[in-house]
Amino acid sequence: MKLKTILISQPEPANENSPYTRLKEKHNLKIDFRPFIHVEGVDAKEVRRQKIDFAEYTSVILTSRNSVDHFFRLAEEMRFKVSDATKYFCQSEAVAFYLQKYVVYRKRKIYVGQKSLNDLESVFKKFGDEKFLLPSSDILKPATPDFLNSLGINWTRAQLYKTVVSDLSDLRDVYYDVLVFFSPSGIESLLHNFPDFEQNETRIAVYGNTTVKAADKAQLRIDIKAPTEETPSMTMAIEKYIAKNLK
Repeated sequence: MKLKTILISQPEPANENSPYTRLKEKHNLKIDFRPFIHVEGVDAKEVRRQKIDFAEYTSVILTSRNSVDHFFRLAEEMRFKVSDATKYFCQSEAVAFYLQKYVVYRKRKIYVGQKSLNDLESVFKKFGDEKFLLPSSDILKPATPDFLNSLGINWTRAQLYKTVVSDLSDLRDVYYDVLVFFSPSGIESLLHNFPDFEQNETRIAVYGNTTVKAADKAQLRIDIKAPTEETPSMTMAIEKYIAKNLK
C-alpha cells in the first residue's frame, strides 16, 4: 500500500525549509498540519481561586512561550506591574529570546538553561532565598516539580492556561495514510473527536515515550516511532519507514 498523505497533529512550521518540506518534495507527498489540541488561558478569577498573588514572588520560572504569554497577559489583566527587579529563569534560549517580547532584555536579570531547567541547578541554589513562581498549564510533566523539589527552594505552581481538545469534526470523512502524534493529548483528541475511530490501514506515528504509552493504551497499532538512535526526528522515522516498506 502506497503512502501519499500525512496529517501532522501540530501547527505548520513557520520555516519554509523545514524537514517536512524536504520530505514532501522528495517523495511527492501531501502533508497537512492541523493542531489536535490548543491552549486557552484562564481568567483572573481562576488565578485568585488558586490563591496566587504575583506580588509575593521575586522570580519567575518560564518553561515555554505559552508560560511567558500567559504570565504577562494575566499580570496586565490583574493590573499588576511586574517589577524591574524580577528575575527570570528560562528553560532554553528560545524561551529567553521570546521573553524580549515583554521585557527589555539587557535591563533584566535573566538566567538561561541550554536545554532544560536542570542546567540552572547551581543558579537556583545561588538564589535559594527567592520566592519562585512557575506559570504552567493544567498538564505538567512530573520531571519539573521533582527537580524543583530536589533543590529545596520555595516555589509555587500557577496554572495560568490549559490544554483543550480542538474540534476536528470537519475531518470525519477525510482519510490520511499516516497520522502523526507528539503528545498523549493528541491521542486523546483523536478519540474524543472520533470515538468510533478504526485504524485499519492508517499508519500511526508517535514521538516520545509518553505518546507511545498513550497509543498503546488506546489500542492503536504503532507503525512509526521516534526518537530512536537511528531516527532522532519524526521526519527521519517516516523516511526510514518509506524506504523499508514502500520500495
